Amino acid sequence: MNTTPGRSTIAEAAISVRRTGPLSGQVKVPGAKNSVLKLMAASLMTDGTTHLSNVPGIVDVEIMSELLTALGMRIETLSPGVMSLTNTGAITPVAPYELVEKIRASINVLGPLLARFGHVRLALPGGDDFGARPIDMHIAGLEAMGATFKISHGDVEAFADRLHGADIAFDFPSVGATENIVMAAVLADGVTRINNAAREPEIIDLCEFLIAMGAQILGVGTARLEIIGVGRDDLRPVSHVTIPDRIQAATYMAAVAVAGGEILITDARRDHMEVVLTRFGDMGCQIDSVEGGLRVSANERLRSTDVATLPYPGIATDYKPLMITMLSVAEGVSIVTENLYPGRFRYVEELQRLGADIRTSGHHAVVRGVPRLSGAPVRAHDIRAGAAMVVAGLAAEGETTISGIHHIDRGYEDLVGRLASVGAEITRIDPG
Repeated sequence: MNTTPGRSTIAEAAISVRRTGPLSGQVKVPGAKNSVLKLMAASLMTDGTTHLSNVPGIVDVEIMSELLTALGMRIETLSPGVMSLTNTGAITPVAPYELVEKIRASINVLGPLLARFGHVRLALPGGDDFGARPIDMHIAGLEAMGATFKISHGDVEAFADRLHGADIAFDFPSVGATENIVMAAVLADGVTRINNAAREPEIIDLCEFLIAMGAQILGVGTARLEIIGVGRDDLRPVSHVTIPDRIQAATYMAAVAVAGGEILITDARRDHMEVVLTRFGDMGCQIDSVEGGLRVSANERLRSTDVATLPYPGIATDYKPLMITMLSVAEGVSIVTENLYPGRFRYVEELQRLGADIRTSGHHAVVRGVPRLSGAPVRAHDIRAGAAMVVAGLAAEGETTISGIHHIDRGYEDLVGRLASVGAEITRIDPG
């Protein structure tokens, strides 16, 4: 099987889905992709062995492991979901292009390497293709802290004899820029204040990880962070449990929403998903908090509702493909507005192939619900769009075959197995 993002072979892996009856059973949510990759990058900041648990078995973790190994770290899988990351201090702060191009989270090594070693060179990062996501905010913040940058031939090179604290105000609460500035500020001289910082649960997880290491961070979970720099010898390796993946939790909720039935989603956290759960409820899902997770049921046709993406605690762009899929079989007309990444409507053409009635214009999509979709071959264009195609297959008559599933492998741990365990008629087709 080829799992290299952005590449394919003549015979590539695919997922086959058929509409089934109501789903029933229990699904466990694995660790969050958007958290664990940043925790792995933060392990560069201290010598010794860091232990991470609840690590999802996804391709992006494998790629980040390869990247950190190339920098000089030693990565070991101790047991399923448990990883050790050993930093002996023998780090070469040059990230190879062939790894950086595969994963956008590679940009998160910028802050730790620059703060600790005073120099870093890496290629402009890759990842999902759904519109430009420049790193200008990362660069501007680090420049305010004393860094200088040189960008040429597709590489970013940064220098700083010693970073210093600064007052930084973001025009937009960028998750990646917040993470990079926080990690760099931990080892900078003086105090760094970030205004309009991102507030996602993954940001909180990173800050709590850094605080356990010995960092001093105030305002965690708010839009104003204050980081008091500490010395390199003040940090120590720790053991940390990665938070559960809220986007994966929403994926299983969407599956129940279109297929019907009732499932228990263990480790799903309501406090990480309040706004999106409200919208799911508006569409007709019943979501109840129970010990250890959420119980989700849907027994009638979904209802239309309007959706707009916004920075956390608003509805994340990652939820949108799932919600448009749900609305495509809901009763009525819905308007979905993309306020964050206007290019992220590519998957709509795939849903249209399945019979969805969706029209897009700029930042908006008008979704006229149809009673049922019709199975057809479709392609995954990114991680979450790929998961949405799988969910759509559960609402389509006949067979839906999804290609390009290397994207799904990047962010989902055994999506096929988990859905099959609750009654979905779904199989993975690997080339022979």
